[in-house]
Amino acid sequence: MFILFLIRLGSLRWIQKPSLPSSRHIHTRALSPHKENPINWNTNHSFVLSNPFLSLLEKCKSISQLKQIQSQMVLTGLIEDGFASSRLIAFCAISEWRDLDYCTNILFNTRNPNTFSWNVAIRGFLDSENPREAVVLYKRVLQCDGTKPDNYTYPLLFKACARLSLIRMGSEILGHVLHLGFDSDIFVSNAVIHLLVSCGDLDGARKMFDKSCVRDLVSWNSMINGYVRRGWAYEALNFYREMKVEGIKPDEVTMIGVVSSCAQLEDLDLGRESHCYIEENGLKLTVPLANALMDMYMKCGNLESARKLFDSMTNKTMVSWTTMVVGYAQSGLLDMAWKLFDEMPDKDVVPWNAMIGGYVHANRGKEALALFNEMQAMNINPDEVTMVSCLSACSQLGALDVGIWIHHYIEKHELSLNVALGTALIDMYAKCGKITKAIQVFQELPGRNSLTWTAIISGLALHGNAHGAIAYFSEMIDNSVMPDEVTFLGLLSACCHGGLVEEGRKYFSQMSSKFNLSPKLKHYSCMVDLLGRAGLLEEAEELIKSMPIEADAVVWGALFFACRIHGNVLMGERAASKLLQMDPHDSGIYVLLANMYGEAEMWKEAGKARKLMRQRGVEKTPGCSSIEVNGIVYEFIVRDKSHPQSEQIYECLIQLTRQLELVECTPVFPIFGDNSLFGSDFGRCI
Repeated sequence: MFILFLIRLGSLRWIQKPSLPSSRHIHTRALSPHKENPINWNTNHSFVLSNPFLSLLEKCKSISQLKQIQSQMVLTGLIEDGFASSRLIAFCAISEWRDLDYCTNILFNTRNPNTFSWNVAIRGFLDSENPREAVVLYKRVLQCDGTKPDNYTYPLLFKACARLSLIRMGSEILGHVLHLGFDSDIFVSNAVIHLLVSCGDLDGARKMFDKSCVRDLVSWNSMINGYVRRGWAYEALNFYREMKVEGIKPDEVTMIGVVSSCAQLEDLDLGRESHCYIEENGLKLTVPLANALMDMYMKCGNLESARKLFDSMTNKTMVSWTTMVVGYAQSGLLDMAWKLFDEMPDKDVVPWNAMIGGYVHANRGKEALALFNEMQAMNINPDEVTMVSCLSACSQLGALDVGIWIHHYIEKHELSLNVALGTALIDMYAKCGKITKAIQVFQELPGRNSLTWTAIISGLALHGNAHGAIAYFSEMIDNSVMPDEVTFLGLLSACCHGGLVEEGRKYFSQMSSKFNLSPKLKHYSCMVDLLGRAGLLEEAEELIKSMPIEADAVVWGALFFACRIHGNVLMGERAASKLLQMDPHDSGIYVLLANMYGEAEMWKEAGKARKLMRQRGVEKTPGCSSIEVNGIVYEFIVRDKSHPQSEQIYECLIQLTRQLELVECTPVFPIFGDNSLFGSDFGRCI
């Protein structure tokens, strides 16, 4: 009993005799988790047959039972044999009932444990939540006299470094490998390639691959999937073709990389060709491969093939469900996405993010925030992606209170304020009227990219601070951050709001001359708006005529609006004519045309515009307003009585109107349409 007590304390040190020659009874070279590779105890080994205590380990179901066997081994002296003690260590390291603390207890109290014992302990930590201890054990191996690592040790170490992104440590271990001459071992070579690929050093991985004297399918797969993870789809496909020329037959892992490359390139034809290759060559359609095929079809716009594949799967994982939900949501088919989302047996944060992002992308911010509230009620912890989508919804709705709450949530839960999340915060504060707070967030961000600079420039433009936007643009260039088309859109918008014609001309010219960016329709519409507001109507019209692309309704609408402001009826008629050709059912064109005629006292022409609208059956689109109260966004349209407090709301509006009349403020409504207080959204007060 005293001996058993000492064993449990881990304080007994055994003296080991030279171990008997034995075959490797546990295959430690495999790098996959222990649950996928159960222990092969090799019970037919002669030493095991002659020592029944060792065969009992095969039936052991707990550490407690192992300790009973261990106590008998101590009493009989069997514990002194290296082969016997290594089986105890193996059970504690990689069995279903493993106990790594007890494993190291046995290992460190064994005098001169053999290399296999160290390897199996290293593998145990590699498969655990603390793989760094695998490297620590390796350092202890190097300190032991008479025990040296072998070609089974290094694949485990390289995988540990890959999991922890310890590229420097991996390089040091690689030096040991080269010194000991293990670099010619195929498993060691593949482990080094896997490490370099995992740490993003694809050039180093390629050099290692090229100079390796031995390669197998694993070597090629590591490179192909490494290129895919980096987003280098063309390189992955070229490597795949080179692999086939070398006579290496692809497997399911290879085809996952190939299909994922097709998804990145949105190459449906090549994706279908890869699918046919899988079927014709009898490759097993594993769940990961099926998921990759579904993702490819979704990204290539072939939703029907993706759904057919999904429906044929017998074992659907969360990734399978999420792939379909994300695909439908990103395609704008929110009803289909919601149906699948509702049927999902389990949901983590990813499908929730897909649904919320889908509603935001469809400009349905109110539903996105409602879904976010439901997500919280389900105790699903949001991540940075969730917060970005919710902040975008707040930007759409002007929901400042919700946006501030989200900002507090980010700080309270210490979510990583990465560039994407910081940019979303800046955009939200700017669009919700808090430009000072947007500037503060911008200044406090640890990292910025082109989108971040664009957000603050566009925010300042939105608030009419043209000179501030230009100053930030200059600072952006000084920081060697290259602007894109969206940056110039914000910059030109700032010039437009500030009436800075010369600056606008300069930056519009620099887009192509200095930054090699071709102006798009929105840039032309900004310039037309800028020139038109300044009264340079002829120059604005000439700019439209000189455009290398056909002007759209936004461009002609900018000119039409400017013509109305400056009373240029003839040019306004030309612009309105172009607009009506593009969309004869746009009620706003008729309204503005009639107003322009009315302001010029051309009552006959105004009547014709109203008559034309009636003849074509065009109805004026009702206006929509929103207001946020206690974090809830309410929306109203003309004559809307859906709100439960609509009577009180309309009574309040009546009271406001009476107060305006008392201070001699006369409501003036456009000549077009209903002039009642609640029948028009064009009312203004002068």
